Amino acid sequence: MTVIRVLPPELINQIAAGEVIERPSSVVKELVENSLDAGASRIEVDIEAGGARLIRVRDDGGGIHVDELPLAVASHATSKIGSFDDLEHVASMGFRGEALASVSSVSRFVLTSRTPGQDAAFRIEVDSGKVQAARPAQHPRGTSVEVRDLFYNVPARRKFMRAERTEFAHIDDLLKSLALARGSVEFRLSHNGKPVRVWKAARDEQAELQRVAEVLGEEFPAQSLRIDHAMAGLHLSGWVGLPTASRAQADSQYFYVNGRLVRDRIVAHAVRQAYTDVLFHGRHAAFVLYLELDPAGVDVNVHPAKHEVRFREQRLVHDFLFRTLHEALAQTRAGSNTLPTTEPTLASHESYAATAPASSSAPAWPGPFSQSRLSLGVREAPLAGYAALLGESSGSSVTHVPLPATEEGETPPLGFAIAQLKSIFVLAENAHGLVLVDMHAAHERITYEKLKSGRACSNLRSQMLLVPLSIAVSAKEAAAAEEHAEALAEWGLELSRSGPATIVVRRIPALLEGADVGQLSRDVLSELAQHGSSRRLQELENELLSTMACHGSVRAGRRLTIPEMNALLREMEVTERSGQCNHGRPTWVQLSVAELDRLFMRGR
Repeated sequence: MTVIRVLPPELINQIAAGEVIERPSSVVKELVENSLDAGASRIEVDIEAGGARLIRVRDDGGGIHVDELPLAVASHATSKIGSFDDLEHVASMGFRGEALASVSSVSRFVLTSRTPGQDAAFRIEVDSGKVQAARPAQHPRGTSVEVRDLFYNVPARRKFMRAERTEFAHIDDLLKSLALARGSVEFRLSHNGKPVRVWKAARDEQAELQRVAEVLGEEFPAQSLRIDHAMAGLHLSGWVGLPTASRAQADSQYFYVNGRLVRDRIVAHAVRQAYTDVLFHGRHAAFVLYLELDPAGVDVNVHPAKHEVRFREQRLVHDFLFRTLHEALAQTRAGSNTLPTTEPTLASHESYAATAPASSSAPAWPGPFSQSRLSLGVREAPLAGYAALLGESSGSSVTHVPLPATEEGETPPLGFAIAQLKSIFVLAENAHGLVLVDMHAAHERITYEKLKSGRACSNLRSQMLLVPLSIAVSAKEAAAAEEHAEALAEWGLELSRSGPATIVVRRIPALLEGADVGQLSRDVLSELAQHGSSRRLQELENELLSTMACHGSVRAGRRLTIPEMNALLREMEVTERSGQCNHGRPTWVQLSVAELDRLFMRGR
């Protein structure tokens, strides 16, 4: 073996660059985050050749004093933390003090800056780790960083860079995420001398939503729910897409923790569970969410590029996110303020405040309505035939929603039934135009929610196993079984630890009789060990209830009377998640008068 020796600073910085700088977009990220930490209100990013030839970031922030310019490119020199206590309460985007040193070690680097108190700007250059003396330069208040010929002195790294278009696409995606993080900052992006993006500073919520629309698409605001909920020191705000506006890829998911874009398994798991029952298989939700909490409650120092975080109270964060989003999505009743139409507007997105969820028994329309103009003359409650469709007797304890008294001037959200098409779709007229309802999908959701409600209101029955089943699990899962034994028993699953890595199953929920007990137990314990909570039992029971609802709902081909159709519409308006069936498919579609006019080339 060779002797132990201290590595030269240049090599140390190049090794650090290998951790922090994967591609040109990594450089842009570090430089723009520095600008944000400097209090910039305007940031310009100029790119040439996808970042291989030039990356220039200019801001109007606080600047760097001339005496500190050499320190700015030194290893582990920073103004953002100074003690371990600061490290536990990080409020800035960057704090390691290695970004500029790493970037300057693998590029031709120029840093120009001017503080409000300086009469002139000063500039330093770094080439292959060698820092030149600062000299005067022309520059307004703020800082400019030029990074030329990235990886010119590390040929092996330069070979890994992709085509110019690919590298610029990564930079563009990065700027989108940063623009969403800081709505009050103006961002400008150009490539090869041509302007590509301009995001003006947002001064109010409407302007913030406009920026969200520019990033996620103009249709997103009209197909999203506004979230704003605080509890137990946590505050969640932003927008979540409606289940019917899901995407084939998870490319429109932005989650920020104290302003930092992160990828976290706890967050991903909570969001995925919140969309259970409403998202079609293989589809992904779109969202822009901001979680604010005490910096001491999250460790951001777990990844060199700060993509990941670690929550100190993981279960609290997971349950808070799940419950907030789950309750918000539960209010997406058919006919709510958000219309599934092809004409979205920025002003039409729906708002949800989790502190005051709407009652599931309250009508979804603001007041009385008129039906005389349709000449249907239907004012009675749902007929016995519709009760039979629900599988209920006339003496059932389930309460139906009667049609309210009619007055001139108002119509319910889904309007009034006109006809039935092919014994599959219900056609109705409302204030906006034509409503089409998939009657089986809609009735399936109504039945499913009633079954879930009935289960929640009754005591869960459990089934004792004839022969207790011994299962080998990991030590961590066995500990979870012991820790959560009481909570599992409430769901009808009785587990006991019989060894360091062994559990015994004695009882399971009666609804799940015939299930694979071993796999069920392992799935539940795996989630408990990883996330501190599990909904696997509830999900399995819901799957069974969903199947029951599907078989117990009105089938395509069944002729309905006008009163039965209207009764179905009224039930949809007051049923949670009635905008989608149990499998995530839409239950209704709105065609506005304007859309119908266009179909027939009518001018108005």
